[in-house]
Amino acid sequence: MVRSWKKRLIVAACAVAVATTGWAPAALAAPAPDPNRARIDTVIHGSAQQTTLIVWSGAMRKLIPVNVLRPRNTKKPAPTLYLLNGAGGGEDTATWGAKTQYAKFFSDKHVNVVTPIGGAFSYYTDWQRDDAVLGRNKWQTFLTKELPPLVDKEFATTGKNSVAGISMAGTSVLNLAIAAPRLYKSVAAYSGCARTSDPLGQTYIRMVVAGRGGADLDNMWGPVNSAGWRANDPYLNAAKLRGTKVYMTSGTGLPGWYDRLEAPLIAGDPMTLANQVVLGGVIEAAVNECTKQMAQRLRALKIPHKVLFRPDGTHSWGYWERDLKTTWPMIAADLK
Repeated sequence: MVRSWKKRLIVAACAVAVATTGWAPAALAAPAPDPNRARIDTVIHGSAQQTTLIVWSGAMRKLIPVNVLRPRNTKKPAPTLYLLNGAGGGEDTATWGAKTQYAKFFSDKHVNVVTPIGGAFSYYTDWQRDDAVLGRNKWQTFLTKELPPLVDKEFATTGKNSVAGISMAGTSVLNLAIAAPRLYKSVAAYSGCARTSDPLGQTYIRMVVAGRGGADLDNMWGPVNSAGWRANDPYLNAAKLRGTKVYMTSGTGLPGWYDRLEAPLIAGDPMTLANQVVLGGVIEAAVNECTKQMAQRLRALKIPHKVLFRPDGTHSWGYWERDLKTTWPMIAADLK
């Protein structure tokens, strides 16, 4: 932009002052960002339909990468699907981007698909205390209060949102919808356990947070069986889902179509197949029981929901990709 001669003179004078004395007028100095306020720090355009936001979280005092799939027509406002990764938080190779063709699937859909990278083993919740291993986790605050306004402003969305997640995040998305009852039109939990304060749910959470994450479980919601655990139990707080469409999926744990040597993600590796069938089968069988209990709870409360019980299938990506594609038409209708 061409400056006027007066403006050029002011800028030149300031440059001389800075060079000779170190002085800088307060009116021209850039204000320091408020560390308590969330903001978009950097926008990286990877391609026409893929953008990465580097977002500063005031709640967690750190920068968080956020992947965004954009619709082809970016001039027309689009709704937003927040799509969460599993236990690794997208920090490992078990991600929607690495394990599925989700980018191709959404390439012709008029929606923004937002996936944060981070939050491994955190349950995407607000922890009561900082942890020596996992640090500060205020993911519920980030996902429900900090990130959505930034996404809406950056991309001029319709303001309509849904949220979906797998495995660990299959629990988290239900709690997010409970915490922010008017934020999401619908919530989809793929192979998530909706019980967090009963022995089965507690065992599963301990395996993720303490077993895989190496964290002190008491730092999350307090001691097991305390009020914090009950406050974060979607089953106990299911009445707060009223007004939000609920979709849940799970398999039985028995080997299915994607549990074969020739399956794309098995790639002929017997060890990978054995792990998926044995460990993935046990986990999915437990998740299946959680899902049945949550479905009964929602029926008793007369809260609209749809549950897709597969006759087989382990705790693995092939099924989650299929679940996403199966539930998407319903989610898309909710976002209109």
